[in-house]
Formats: sequence, structure tokens, C-alpha cells
Amino acid sequence: MRRILPEKLIKFAEELPYPLYVVGGRARDFAAGLVSETADTDVCAPADCADFAIRASNAGFGLKAEYKNTGTVKFACGEEEFEFACFRSDKYVRGSHRPAETYLTTDIGLDARRRDFKCNAVYYDIAAGKFVDPLGGLKDIENKRISTVAPSKKVFGEDGLRLMRLARIAAQTGFAPDKDCLDGARANAELIRDVSAERIFAELMLLLCADRKYGICGGQYNGMKILADTGVMRIILPELYAGNGVYQNEKYHKHDVLEHSLRCAAYADASIRLAALLHDVGKPYCMRNAGNFIGHDTEGARIAAEICQRLKAPKKLTEEVVKLTALHMYDFRGDARENKVRKFIVRNYDILDKLMLLKQADYSACADDFAEAPTVTKLKKICAQMRAEGRPFTLKELAIKGNELIAAGLPANEAGRTLQLLLEDCATGAVENDKQRLLQRLERVYLRRPRL
Repeated sequence: MRRILPEKLIKFAEELPYPLYVVGGRARDFAAGLVSETADTDVCAPADCADFAIRASNAGFGLKAEYKNTGTVKFACGEEEFEFACFRSDKYVRGSHRPAETYLTTDIGLDARRRDFKCNAVYYDIAAGKFVDPLGGLKDIENKRISTVAPSKKVFGEDGLRLMRLARIAAQTGFAPDKDCLDGARANAELIRDVSAERIFAELMLLLCADRKYGICGGQYNGMKILADTGVMRIILPELYAGNGVYQNEKYHKHDVLEHSLRCAAYADASIRLAALLHDVGKPYCMRNAGNFIGHDTEGARIAAEICQRLKAPKKLTEEVVKLTALHMYDFRGDARENKVRKFIVRNYDILDKLMLLKQADYSACADDFAEAPTVTKLKKICAQMRAEGRPFTLKELAIKGNELIAAGLPANEAGRTLQLLLEDCATGAVENDKQRLLQRLERVYLRRPRL
């Protein structure tokens, strides 16, 4: 590990009067042979944080922050940032997430037992250049196993966020929780209610893109299955979990609604995985209320908005998920006329690429078929034809602007809608994208329309 640490940090560790350890995910992943360019590095020592901060500052490290109540110091070595923590032992109130009391210690075993999983309680002594393994975490890493540092019901009972971390770490590393670990998570699933929406959302997004961290294929699917198995999904995403056991037409689907949704997220491009996960959340609602799936795209868009708002997802992401959910069924039979599809393309060009990604993932998840989805083939073909014809796809490409429509006599409050209509006219070939011809069409079609 010394070869991936800054030389300055190694020299600093060799000069300290106490050992300095790399701990947590960085130590675990190095021992497992997992390499990431975005890995965080946590270090710790049997030392007071004030003493460490002084020594680090004197050695030329940039101090970012010092938190005496938790015994932590954030510091930088060049552009790389680190977080130092004193050895400590924590006392929790059930489900509180933050320790109720913290005790400093020089005992590495006590420090290890305050952590969550044995694979995260492996220490690398920087100066000595060797691992220290007080709880047998290296054996778990070797066996790609996740087990808890103490009885699992106690570990999960201390901090509900560990329920999400379990699924996320398993997804990112490819490690599998052992039976006792899963039993403890199931027994404490309700504690996820004590965790803030922001923390749940952050862990969920990391989980959905878990395969990108270390290249573990299908990691996000395995993580979501753990959330379902432990009962956490039923609490944080009840609308999604409601698809469990809701069966679909066997002619098109091999899986129930929940399994289809998890596979859709697994097969989707990383840029649209939240939309892929939620695209069919309207199906259980529609089946429950109407006995069929008709309108599940519309109801799904409404429900997806509620979920995103509840999880405090960013506004832009929420809008994207809602729009993709609402549009994912467009022309699913492939029988829409070409002119209608052309208008659809320019109306939704800002999100068209992501919609095609979602349609592809949805198609693949129906029967685990990875051939190109027919609707995607159709959209690509029509887009190619439009480009070959020189058709504009956006208002920016249109050869006329709103002020020119107003100068030609169009009321200002109608300029935006009329520009869109002219764009669609160009897309279908009703008019060429030429300013004079667009002005002629404006005069012939839109200025002569009766107004309310």
C-alpha cells in the first residue's frame, strides 16, 4: 500500500511517536485488490486529535478542519484529502446514528469494535508497512464476505444507516453478507426510519452506480436485492416494493413488476438508473385500483415525483425522472406514424437520448433480451433521416426567432408556442428551415388562425 500513498505522508508516519494507520474502505479495498481513482482515505492513531493536528501542520500538511468532539481532523497532502480520527470507543442510543458518548482509547481492538463490518476494521500501519487485523477482517476479505464486528443485531441496532451501507458496500465490492449479518439487518430494518432522507438518497445513488466504482458487474442489482431481502426497501421505497408478486403478461415478461424494475436498473446506463428503477412504480397502483396497467406511465410519473420529493432528490434530477417515467411507454407497439414520431422527437429532444437508454433497459429487462429494442431502432432511424434531410431538432437550430415573429404581427404571448409549431412543421417537412419560407407559413397558417 505504501506505493499508492504520498511519500510525504509515509515520511510523516515514520517520524510520529505513535503508529499511523490507514483504515476503512481504502485498507479493505487494497487488501481485496480493488482499485479506484476516487477512493477516500481515512487514517487513525492512538493519539489526541489536537496533538496530531499540530504535528501535521508543522509537517506542512494543509489543515481543513478539526472536530474535537469527535476526535477527527481533515487535512490535505497536495490535492489529496485525508481524514484522521483518534482511536475511540462509541456508545450509541438505539437507532440514533450519531454516538451518544465517545471515549478516546489507545486500544486498537476497541477502536475496531466501534466499526460496522470486520472487512472495514482492517488497519494498515504506514510506517511498518504491514496490516494489523484485530478482528479477522482479512479472512473476510479473502472470502469476499461481510460479517459484523459484534453481534449483528447490536451493530445494526446502533445505527440505521448501516442498513444502507451494507447493501452499498456489498454492491461495490462484490462481497456477500453472511447469514448472521442479514438476520441482524432484517431484525433492525425499521431503524431506517430514523435516518434522514438526504442520507438515504445519497446511499441509494451510490448503490445504483455501484458497478462503476470497481467494475463489479451487476453490483447495483445485488445491492438492491439486499435492500429487498432485509425489508429496507419496503420502508424507503414502498411504492417500488409493492411490485413484488405483481405478475405481468407472460407473453412479454419473465418477471414480476419488482424484479423487472430491479433488472431494468441493472441493465440501464448509469446516467438514468433512478428513472429505470422507478419507471414502473405506477403499475402496482393501477393494478390495485383498476385491475390493469393502463395509464401506469401517467400515474408512475406522479408517484415518482412524490418519491423524489420525499427523498429530497435534486430538482433537476426529479424533473428528469418524472419526464422519463411519463414518456417511457411512447410508441411501445411501434405503430405510431412517422410524422407523429418526428414531432415527438423535437418536442422531447432534450431528453431523447436518455429516453432511448430507458426504453432499451426496459426492453432488456422484460425477458433478459439484450438485442436492440425495436422502438429504439425506429427512433434512431427516423432521427438519422431527419439529419440527412437537414431538419432542425431544437429552437436554436430554427432559422427564425421569436422577435421576428412578433415583428411580423404575431402577438408576443403566442411567440413561444408558434416557434414550437414551426419547429414541428420543419421536422415533418411541411416547411423548409428557411426564414422567408417560415415567415410565409406564419402568414398563411398561424396569423390567420382564429384567436380566442
